[in-house]
Amino acid sequence: MKRIAIALAAITVCAAGAHAQVKWDLPTGYSANTFQTVNVQQFAKEVDELTAGKLKITLHPGGSLYKANELKRAVQTGQVPSAEFILSGAANENPLYGVDSIPFLTKSYAESLKLYQVAKPAQEKLLASQGMKLLFSVPWPGQSLYSTKPVQSPADLAGTKMRSFSPATTRIAQLLKAQPVTIQLTELGQALATNTVNNFLTSTASGVESKLYEQVKYFYPVAAWQPRNATVVNQKAFDSLDKATQDAVLKAAAAAEKRGWEASERLDKEFLKELGAKGMTIAEPSDALKKEFASIGNTMTEEWIKSAGPEGKAIIDAYRK
Repeated sequence: MKRIAIALAAITVCAAGAHAQVKWDLPTGYSANTFQTVNVQQFAKEVDELTAGKLKITLHPGGSLYKANELKRAVQTGQVPSAEFILSGAANENPLYGVDSIPFLTKSYAESLKLYQVAKPAQEKLLASQGMKLLFSVPWPGQSLYSTKPVQSPADLAGTKMRSFSPATTRIAQLLKAQPVTIQLTELGQALATNTVNNFLTSTASGVESKLYEQVKYFYPVAAWQPRNATVVNQKAFDSLDKATQDAVLKAAAAAEKRGWEASERLDKEFLKELGAKGMTIAEPSDALKKEFASIGNTMTEEWIKSAGPEGKAIIDAYRK
């Protein structure tokens, strides 16, 4: 009887172990209604389905668990098992994190995807050195030019007040001989109303969501760069999962990456149509403007290569092939 009792206890323990549920928190700095967050939520749902509830991922949007600039560090130190953040936000740690934000290097989703594919091994290696694993990465729509007045040539931008929100945008303004003015997106409406800023680079998504069409009438789709969000997991947390659960996470991640890229490109077109419908003049940049932006892109690419070193040069060389 004693042996039977021990055997039954062992079976009970094994069964409990087989059905033990793992719970992950996944914070993001973006609001729940952005397409990026919706995509991550779908990823969490699919992981739940593929693992039959064995791995439950709880999404925490809008910086509710950690502020946006704290997310990478939180995963790196094991405070949370997973998180989503904008990869170029860590470029001050290592320039390799900011390759997707080199201005005017890519001009389309196809080119951005190529850049991602050639940069991915180096970025994965870098994340691994900090104890993290990349699950998937999805771009925002391209950063394009908004202006309160028509822009036909680089001369039309010289001397204007151009919004800056990063070292790269400050550098662009300087190269265009414009005056960089540091303005956050939430302050942009007021800055336009008071003529504090005349033009700026931002996405179609921002134009629609922040109703920038109410004060800005000219839009030039230059797609200066497409910054990517990355959803990562702490390597130890991933390694603690059994093989079947790991495979399920990777399968859901691959689906999320494909779905996210498709959604970004589709929504970019929809947002662009909406900007036009709201009264904005949508115009292709002039040849002179394209030439100037290409020159700025070359200058800033070379500056990035110098800061990123041999690994950075190898990425750009592979991209340009």
